[in-house]
This record gives sequence, C-alpha cells and structure tokens, in this order.
Amino acid sequence: MTFNPAFRGFEVKKHFVTFHKNTRFDNKTSKNLENHPTRIRNAADRLLTILKTRGPLPASQLAAELGITGEGARLHLVKLQEEGLVQSESISRGVGRPQQIWSLTALGNARFPDTHTELSLQLIQTIKSVLGKEALANVVSAREQNQQEKYHAALQDITGIENRLEAFATIRSGEGYLAEWKKEDGVYYFIENHCPICCAATECDNICTSEMRTFVSIVGNDVSVSRMEHIINGARRCVYKIVPDGASVSS
Repeated sequence: MTFNPAFRGFEVKKHFVTFHKNTRFDNKTSKNLENHPTRIRNAADRLLTILKTRGPLPASQLAAELGITGEGARLHLVKLQEEGLVQSESISRGVGRPQQIWSLTALGNARFPDTHTELSLQLIQTIKSVLGKEALANVVSAREQNQQEKYHAALQDITGIENRLEAFATIRSGEGYLAEWKKEDGVYYFIENHCPICCAATECDNICTSEMRTFVSIVGNDVSVSRMEHIINGARRCVYKIVPDGASVSS
C-alpha cells in the first residue's frame, strides 16, 4: 500500500468525533461526522475548522462541506484572507483554468487552542536549567503514567480496536487534538489534526516519545504502530498507522 497523506482517493470508513460533556462510551462505533453535532458558532469558524481537519481545499468543496453556495464560501474566504487567517494558491491540473486552493496561514492555525503555551515553555526551560534534563525526563514520565491511567480507566470496558479508537478519538478531541480515525484495506490510521501541546513538545522531544508510548498502550499488543506524519517535523497533523498482527498489507 502506498500511503497517501491527504487520504484522497481512499475508499474508507471515516470517523470524526467531537467531545461533549458527560459523553458515554459503549461498544458500538459512533456514527461519522455528519451525525455528530458541532458547537462551531458560525460559517467562518466552521470553514477554518474544515481547513484545519481536511487540509487545503478549493472553495467549491468548502461550500459543499458547509452547505452553502460557492459564492457564499468565496465571500467568507476573502474576508478571512483579509484577516490573515487563510491563503490561496493557484494550482494547474491539466486542461482548463488553474484552481484556487485555500489553506490556513500560521495565524489561522494559531486560532486553535495551544494549552498554556507560555507557562509550559517557562516551566520546561526552568526545570532543564535548574534541575537538569534527567529531572525533566522524570516529569515527562510521571505525566505519561498519569495519562495512561486516565485513558485506560476511561476505556476499560470498551473492547475491539475500532470501538477503542472511536472512544479514544472522542477523549483526545475533548483535549483539543481534533482526533479522528480511518480504515483502509485492514489498516487503521489515527489522526490528530491539531496539537494543543505543540510548543511544549518542540521544546522537549521526550513529550512526543511519551505520547507515542501512550498511544501504543491504548491500541494493544496485537498490532504494530508507526507514526507516518508528525506536526513537530512540519506536517499538518500527526498520523499513526496501526497494522493488526497478521494483516496483509500491500506495498
């Protein structure tokens, strides 16, 4: 199988979840995005969220996602462009006029939560300078243990990899990761479209290593996990590839 980072052309079972207070998890896979009510207040915010979760798109596809006219989508995009939140690029795809493709700017990405960025950076830098790197590693390890205990408690009654991925995506979305999962040819992809701890993870690479170990502990021992895309390395999102033991994967 050739991995397509944009997942374009995949015939996939697609799941996108949002977190709601008092969400109850069970062993039934939740319905996909269309059946998950969102709390995004207006079309402009919804448009930004679509670009964040789906990546660069033409105005026509954004209009279809929003359920508005193409002209309406373009008006929103022009306004957001004036605010510095989105940008466009003309892409030629064979015969015909070039297509305008829209994407988020750095300022647009900054609209999504980055949890206590300044405080986190200060704490990490202080621990490293005052107590040393070993002390920082111990702090990250303690956080990892707490995270794993919390997640395993929430998922303890949920069986089956798809049900666990669905529930875990709900939890992570509630923490600001805009998580979803997809399946193609027996292989699963767990996607985090946003990283609310990105600045802290950039300052301390142990955090990403810890996150990877935590994710592996969630999906179980009968699969192999690899990170295909990584925000810290410049990707738009983090993507984990989960291959069940014994799965036949085409190259």
